[in-house]
Amino acid sequence: MRGAGDVLLIACYELGHQPLAVAWPAAALEAAGYAPAVLDVSVEGFDAERARQARLVAISVPMHTALRLGVRVAARVREVNPDCHVAFYGLYATLNAAYLLAHGADSVMSGEIEPALLTLVQQLEAGRAVPPAPAPRLERTLLPVPSRAALPKLKRYAKLERDGQLALAGYVEASRGCKHHCRHCPIPPVYGGRFFVVPQEVVQADIRQLVAAGATHITFGDPDFLNGPRHALAVARALHGEFPHVTFDITAKVEHLLARRADLLELKALGCLFIVSAVESLSDTVLTHLDKGHTAADVRAALTVVRDAGIAMRPTWVAFTPWTTLDDYRAMLDFIESEGLVYHVDPVQLSVRLLIPPGSLLLDTPALRPHLGALVADAFHYHWRHPDPRMDALHAEVSGLVADAAATSEDAAVTFGRIRELAGAEPASSPTMASRTAPRLTESWFC
Repeated sequence: MRGAGDVLLIACYELGHQPLAVAWPAAALEAAGYAPAVLDVSVEGFDAERARQARLVAISVPMHTALRLGVRVAARVREVNPDCHVAFYGLYATLNAAYLLAHGADSVMSGEIEPALLTLVQQLEAGRAVPPAPAPRLERTLLPVPSRAALPKLKRYAKLERDGQLALAGYVEASRGCKHHCRHCPIPPVYGGRFFVVPQEVVQADIRQLVAAGATHITFGDPDFLNGPRHALAVARALHGEFPHVTFDITAKVEHLLARRADLLELKALGCLFIVSAVESLSDTVLTHLDKGHTAADVRAALTVVRDAGIAMRPTWVAFTPWTTLDDYRAMLDFIESEGLVYHVDPVQLSVRLLIPPGSLLLDTPALRPHLGALVADAFHYHWRHPDPRMDALHAEVSGLVADAAATSEDAAVTFGRIRELAGAEPASSPTMASRTAPRLTESWFC
């Protein structure tokens, strides 16, 4: 197992950024004396020779999209190397363990992956039996600086778009897991409300190598950057202190934006351009069912405090749920337009339908049961039907419209206007169209 390429780590999709979920395990294996190969099929395509050489192929599936791609990759691995051990790791591996183990996977892992993957490699090396689906590893571990040298260059990934210019962007994490229990999120079923900070010196060393590779913007991809606010501010200060020209963006819950509003001015001064926040809905009914921890009024208050700090807010949405009414959907569109957020919301967000994977906390809620259908095992989610057929029809229409618009690079405001027409929404009472220079990353998918 210690030969070059005996272990192959494969990334399938990580929101268009260089795959940290491969770079970190690669570094941990290298520190233990192994020589893993890495592959990112989202930009490199499948490499049959690398797969043929490997004794262990570990496929990273931190997202639903990555998992759907990953099962295809696993099938191709089996074609060229039927005797190798195929493992899946990441949030969606454990949630879908039953299907994966019945369809070609030898083992699945999740949680803090580095020690779990190292244990797997050592078990294979020693010829010992491997547990197919161990419980998620959640103990604190000493994380190395991610190993990025063998990954595709930053220019092949999503970039920062700002004032009509593109800049190379790097992706780091200052913490992992999350202390919250939002019912629709895949993190709580695995982490159970726990989160772990990454040592500041490790984060800074990773930023340092990304800047050396040309990055002038950093995305902090933590599920919630403000889960540990003192640590987050220390990390942001270190970034700005060493690289004052480098900007960054973060993701944070609405409730944290309100609770930490005094810190937003400092984050702006340190280089924060925009904040992604999982608003999800403006219906208090929907927000309650999702256990989001905020209300529609909180969303509006958070937008104000973020703007007052001089930072752009990029809200994300679960636009279609079993409890979202047509009036709710129209109200979301009105809010986006009247608040000047048209260029702050990627059109695909307006087509996002609630995803209910195996293990979801939503499966235990009485509110979902009247709408819940069968598990679509090979698509890794439960089917659900809206009580108002117009909403399912609207979702299909919006999804098709958004896909066509993306294929032709249609202007977001044009797409937004067409979605308003589909929804039968009247023009907002006081529209304030945002500048099309709102800062963003060029990868717009969030699922």
